Amino acid sequence: MRILVVGAGATGGFFGGRLAQAGRDVTFLVRPARARLLRERGLRLTGAGPDQVFQPSLVTSDRLERPFDLVLVTPKARGLPQAIADVAPAVGPRTLVLPFLNGMAHIDALNARFGSEAVLGGVVKVHATLDDAGDVRLLGPLSELVLGEQRAGLIPRVEEVRRELDVPGFDVVVAPDILAAMWHKWVFISTLGALTTLMRGNVGDVVAAGGAWLGSGLLAEASAVAEAAGHPLTERQVAGVEDSMTRKGSTDTASLYRDTAAGLPTEAEHILGDLTARARALAVPTPLFDLAVLHLRVHEHQLAHRDEEQQQPSVD
Repeated sequence: MRILVVGAGATGGFFGGRLAQAGRDVTFLVRPARARLLRERGLRLTGAGPDQVFQPSLVTSDRLERPFDLVLVTPKARGLPQAIADVAPAVGPRTLVLPFLNGMAHIDALNARFGSEAVLGGVVKVHATLDDAGDVRLLGPLSELVLGEQRAGLIPRVEEVRRELDVPGFDVVVAPDILAAMWHKWVFISTLGALTTLMRGNVGDVVAAGGAWLGSGLLAEASAVAEAAGHPLTERQVAGVEDSMTRKGSTDTASLYRDTAAGLPTEAEHILGDLTARARALAVPTPLFDLAVLHLRVHEHQLAHRDEEQQQPSVD
């Protein structure tokens, strides 16, 4: 099975790297600058024992010539439109597309471009980042990939993909209802993202300041949206998220918070903006999430204004 990994950041680099290490036929679709760096340094997986370095097979969008069997879509949400345009030549009539993004907006975009029959659902869990040197640094042992058909049920082609992706370094699971699994993760990451971004601290900081009620309130709103969309969380799932959002001493934060604190662009619209848009369409009130979205839109506005100022010619 020929596998194309779109992107070689933390997520794509980790999962694609593990697949390549196991001897799978893996090619990474990357930008020219990333290709130059990877050719110079190799793809490096660090933070889990000795560094692991190998020379990946690389391609840029102008060199894609024929379809692949499986395309793993791994970029950040803001890079998705360009990624879809770039990868189009690699998606043929028999190609399966497996995205690793959070939320649900990317499923709509991929379905619109390639058709829902070609697009699988996916959920990944990996604690990794791309460090200043461009290496994939693992920050924790958890690594899992869950996949399934958008139509509920187990279908043979998904089991074939599972076998191909079942390599050392991460667990692979087929979900009978992948959309429910995606909504479950969306509820978790949106709640954590809104909580830590609004309060500018980790979960433990918020709880210590008397703000456990905020995590519970955000969870109630996100859960209500999921239920109205037809993917309710079980009582056990809700209790698990509740525990994570109200745990004393927890150092958990979300990438939305970390990007905001670092003065970087965020996935606010993909993670939170889309959730509140769906809530409005379903007549579900989300005042706490609306506040979080506003907070992050101000951040994005400030970044855009800063960039405009930097582009203005200086006058002596």
